[in-house]
Amino acid sequence: MADITSPNNPRVKQARKLQRKRHRDESGLCLIEGVRLVEDAWRAGATFDSVYVVEEAADARAFAPFVDEMQGQRVKLFRVTEAVFAVMTETVAPQGIAAMVKLPNLAIPPSPHLILVLDRVRDPGNAGTLLRSAAAAGVELVVFGPETVDPFNDKVLRAAMGAHFRLPLRVCEDWEGVDALLGERQVYVAEASAALRYDEARWDRPAALVVGGEANGAGDAAFRRGEGINIPMHCQTESLNAAVAGSVILFEAARQRRQATTPLH
Repeated sequence: MADITSPNNPRVKQARKLQRKRHRDESGLCLIEGVRLVEDAWRAGATFDSVYVVEEAADARAFAPFVDEMQGQRVKLFRVTEAVFAVMTETVAPQGIAAMVKLPNLAIPPSPHLILVLDRVRDPGNAGTLLRSAAAAGVELVVFGPETVDPFNDKVLRAAMGAHFRLPLRVCEDWEGVDALLGERQVYVAEASAALRYDEARWDRPAALVVGGEANGAGDAAFRRGEGINIPMHCQTESLNAAVAGSVILFEAARQRRQATTPLH
């Protein structure tokens, strides 16, 4: 028997409200959905307010083990009907599990070696993919700069696959706020027409990478603070998708850092 059967239940209404940034900011919560994302957030140590499952869902076997763990840790669990779950979430093909979790606010390391700045990145899929790549490449801080999508937009959350709960994020509405986080480090700006190649940049030193949006790239404010870098391309390809370009550069930065710290034999 489901615990929640009505779409008018207060918790269902709250879940719907969490689709809006204003309510996320006010409540300090966001809604995550899907087996992989909910489990990743749980494994990463996210603070869960409550979990919602459809017991007859096709993916119920996949989420049953970690849902049992959650119950053992006294996380509030609510069984809902498929109809109610469809109202709570915006996913086209829901997997039958969702959760309300506290917005993460992980501490920034004292001297982060590599920082990623998203400048005017409005596409949530690109923003989420960049977050996922940043976590994998060892970035120590991601800054969502001016005119960039909200990091807790549901599409950003899905694309990032749990990265929100593994690395520090900060939102800055202007470049003054970004500057305060960057300090005196070298800043590089991804730009297709730049003279400096991305693998010629010095990533073995404290640095920041700025990635701009799909339509117009990074803004003038970014270029006043940093040096443009490009990725050489073949076959008359003009540019790469922002998430792909940013990922390529981040992994080059990771390679240089590994090389600089690997002892010579």
